[in-house]
Amino acid sequence: MPEERKEDADASIAGEEEGEEEIPSDIMPLFFTSKTQEIFGCKGDEDVTEENPHKLIPKEAIIQDFKDRAAVSDFHPVKQVVLDYAADELLVVYDPMFKYGQNFYLALTEEAKERILNPPQDETQEGEGEEGGEEDLILTLRKFPRTPQPWQSLGSEAEVEEENVVENRPKVKFRISRMRREFGAPVTFGDRNVSDAKDGFVECPSFEDEGYSLLKKELDKGIQAVPVLTDNGNQTEWRKPRNAVTQYSARTLEEKSKDDIIRATTDLISFIEKVTPRFELALQQNEILDVFYDDYLSLADDETTFGAKSDNYLKEYQSFTDLQYSKEKTITDIQWHPVIKGIIAVSCGEDLSFDDRVDNFSRILMTSSLVLIWSFSDPIHPLALLEAPDDIFSFKFNPSDPNIIAGGCINGQIVLWDITNHSERLRTHRQSHGQSKKNSMHSLPGFQDESSFDRSPILRYCAVSSIEHSHKTVVTDITWIPDHMEIGRMGVVVENKSQQCNQLMSCAADGTVLVWDTRPIKPSEEKETREISNLSTGISKSRDHSKPLENVSSKFFIGTEEGDLVYMDWKPEKDTDSGKIVSPRPEQVWLAHDGPITTLQRSPFFRDILLTVGGWTFAIWKEGVTNGPLLQSASHLMRLSRGHWSPSRPGVFFITKTDGNVDVWDLLDRSHEPSLTQNVTAAPITTISPHQVSSKQQLLAVGDSMGTLHVMEVPWNLRHPSANEANAMENFFEREVKRLAFVEERMKIREQEKKQLEAEESKRQQEGKRAEESDADIEAKQRMEYQEYLQMEKQLLEELGITEESDDLIEV
Repeated sequence: MPEERKEDADASIAGEEEGEEEIPSDIMPLFFTSKTQEIFGCKGDEDVTEENPHKLIPKEAIIQDFKDRAAVSDFHPVKQVVLDYAADELLVVYDPMFKYGQNFYLALTEEAKERILNPPQDETQEGEGEEGGEEDLILTLRKFPRTPQPWQSLGSEAEVEEENVVENRPKVKFRISRMRREFGAPVTFGDRNVSDAKDGFVECPSFEDEGYSLLKKELDKGIQAVPVLTDNGNQTEWRKPRNAVTQYSARTLEEKSKDDIIRATTDLISFIEKVTPRFELALQQNEILDVFYDDYLSLADDETTFGAKSDNYLKEYQSFTDLQYSKEKTITDIQWHPVIKGIIAVSCGEDLSFDDRVDNFSRILMTSSLVLIWSFSDPIHPLALLEAPDDIFSFKFNPSDPNIIAGGCINGQIVLWDITNHSERLRTHRQSHGQSKKNSMHSLPGFQDESSFDRSPILRYCAVSSIEHSHKTVVTDITWIPDHMEIGRMGVVVENKSQQCNQLMSCAADGTVLVWDTRPIKPSEEKETREISNLSTGISKSRDHSKPLENVSSKFFIGTEEGDLVYMDWKPEKDTDSGKIVSPRPEQVWLAHDGPITTLQRSPFFRDILLTVGGWTFAIWKEGVTNGPLLQSASHLMRLSRGHWSPSRPGVFFITKTDGNVDVWDLLDRSHEPSLTQNVTAAPITTISPHQVSSKQQLLAVGDSMGTLHVMEVPWNLRHPSANEANAMENFFEREVKRLAFVEERMKIREQEKKQLEAEESKRQQEGKRAEESDADIEAKQRMEYQEYLQMEKQLLEELGITEESDDLIEV
């Protein structure tokens, strides 16, 4: 019998080590903070210990704690139980091992209190003496050590085996021999350069590659969560103990000294009252203004100051043109490489109208349609040429994989390029020109690198959409969908688990917006058919676990050729009449411009602010404001071609015109005219694209209709934001929203006032007509009324039988 009880006790102890025990219904675990333990005198391991964990607390003390600390009291979860408790003392038990999940637990009933204070004892255990003591000793000893458990394989040993270095080939053996007479001969070594001997050896010195970039896609790393072994030692410095004591007595003053101090205090009080106003003024000034701030030292760092007058213009930094591929062509789009510095790509097309394109179709068909990738290290020869089936009007780099480029053709097709095999040529563009090839391995016969040749490789597209499923007219814009979301077949926005940009949207002049997926089509999987409760159902092995994103909006803006700005939702809806799934109707349509909208761009600082350019005007809009644009320019003398927000300043944007000028608008400086107007080229400007190279340099790329790419350097005052510029622009947009609401309200009031004025005017006209009536008309009207009266009188008399029917009326 004792051995059975011993096994049960061991099992219960093992259960305590594995997890918490089930909480009885008549106790409540509570967590007591150090403050609560100090108030009720139940500090852990001091007032209560593991051997003596019981503490009786008066009920009145707990109620007083409710009054003092309210909801902060640790007894607050059991407030009603304490108030309804019949006895005067409650039992609290210290639980250092967190047996029930907290450091204390409270007995809720008198039965639980009695059971904990006087636990029932087994008669057999009481009868045994030494055996019970030995059993308790065994329980205490087995409570601390942990019993090793058998190893359960979950597959980790395979991963550990992969990390081990195993020899999979025989070792390579070398045998080096030397003539015996050379042993012991004197030897003198010295340095020798590569140029000292002809064809001696090839020098490969190390150098710092500025264009080096490494894309880390996968990392294999092993981690073992074990404590680090530390070995520390400490030796207490022994000092000889000595008996020491300190005594003191209070110091008192004589009465005469007290009187002298009081008389001196009167003068002190009068002095304090006199200087208090000046002292308070000095404290207030210190709180309002930092008197130790040196304005002269911080004058050069003031962000609101402008640069020198000579720097207040766009400086020409570089220009690119190719006599074979881009001359006499128009630049349709400009894109900077998102990763590699000094790389810019432009698309070129024939500057012809539709009729001229039809007449010269045979010549255009024989001309290559290319996208030119330029490097700042070589403004004459392009680094690479991307071939397309037709002229490219818009293209974009993939944000997650810059080696993938998507473009839209003038015939409506979508093209994809993969330049992965030539990415090294783009990275090493700075080293491929202007460096000597002397003593280089590339100059030796048989070691030439084809990528180092001067000719520009022509890269063919890797994918193209079919004409039947593409746009019917020119693709005006193309954009990649962000890597955190995807658009399903029904327009539902779902989570993108791959974190790669795989979808893109395109719009064209045919009035359609298409969503494309660049991933290859997966082969359809066979479905299994199972019988479940006499019902046959198709169960697919694959299931889409992508969850919809509720907080992502599916609404977007789009501009038309007529100058309309349309706001709509891309989610299709069911037609109530036909029951078919159709595109939804636009929610808002504004007549924004007097010509085709060529630019529609969101601000990089405010996602609800948009810039539109079309015809002879530009406008700034805010999403959610339906009253109209926040800011709209007057009609310019020349037609506007493109616009673009500044990447570094919230209040600056660029506007290009067909006369070759670039207008720089700074809304913090002025909003009625541009802050800077500069002529860049004699030809019409077709596109513009700014790029922030670094915190100290910003470039502006401008393309014209002659095929020349101009790169300008933006001055300091137009690229460096002023202090709190973002907050200032936000307040500016809020004021414009309030102005629009005020104007709309005043228009309603003016319409009501106009209606009231028209009603009063009509009333006055009627009164004037009555006054203009002549006396004859008034007399004729009165005679007619009198005749009607006589007729009514006659009828009444005939009904009463007073007069005969033959009596004639009295003539008047």
